[in-house]
Amino acid sequence: MNVDLKAIFVTGTAGSGKSLLTSKLLQWYKDTGAFPATLNLDPGSVRLPYEPDVDVRDYIDINTLMDTYGLGPNGSLVMASDMIATKLDEIQSELDELNPDYIIVDTPGQIELFAFRASGPYFVSNLRAEEKVTIFAFDGMLVSAPINFVSISLLASSVKLRLKTAQINALTKRDLVADNLVRIMEWSNSAYALDSALTEEKDVEYSMLSRDLAKSLSKAGFGQSIIAVSSLTMSGMINLMAALSRTVNQGED
Repeated sequence: MNVDLKAIFVTGTAGSGKSLLTSKLLQWYKDTGAFPATLNLDPGSVRLPYEPDVDVRDYIDINTLMDTYGLGPNGSLVMASDMIATKLDEIQSELDELNPDYIIVDTPGQIELFAFRASGPYFVSNLRAEEKVTIFAFDGMLVSAPINFVSISLLASSVKLRLKTAQINALTKRDLVADNLVRIMEWSNSAYALDSALTEEKDVEYSMLSRDLAKSLSKAGFGQSIIAVSSLTMSGMINLMAALSRTVNQGED
């Protein structure tokens, strides 16, 4: 096993671009002379934009679970997610044989199945790596409204509390939200800007609730500083990689 192994867990809501971001992180590290590897932890994924070096689907088959236990698609996904922790030893053995510098972990699409059940935090805690960091993908299309921004910020903070690792927040699909990008980044950098945007919401009840949540997150130290990236144009990737370097390498890359 590489004692200097760095583990990067890519998390976020379904459709936020986790797998595509994983593929870009993989390519970036390869291009800079490092030896990265990928681990697909989503047993329900059908197609991926990269070829996983280690794949949980080699150990857990959704269709087999459905047939064996008479489960529907959702039930089989829950069961599969709970089984991930039981495959840690086999997955760790594969990683030890590969001996990479970085392992980029593409987590399940349904973040609640990974972060909020016991299996996910157990896996993150017990995977052997010198340093661990989580990237939480804020779907740019989803957080273009201020109330949605607060909701996803709350989810990101919950994931950080559950996985107990350093966390970097990345706004994905920046190329698709160019018209709203400045506003979104203002919300992430200024509690006043976010509060002002929330006061303009027509639904007073939800406006007040969102403002209270945003203030509580800020007061508790969970302010959402975000790095905007595009996995298509690669805009912002250098900033994301610099943040990763500061977190897992003390800026040595």
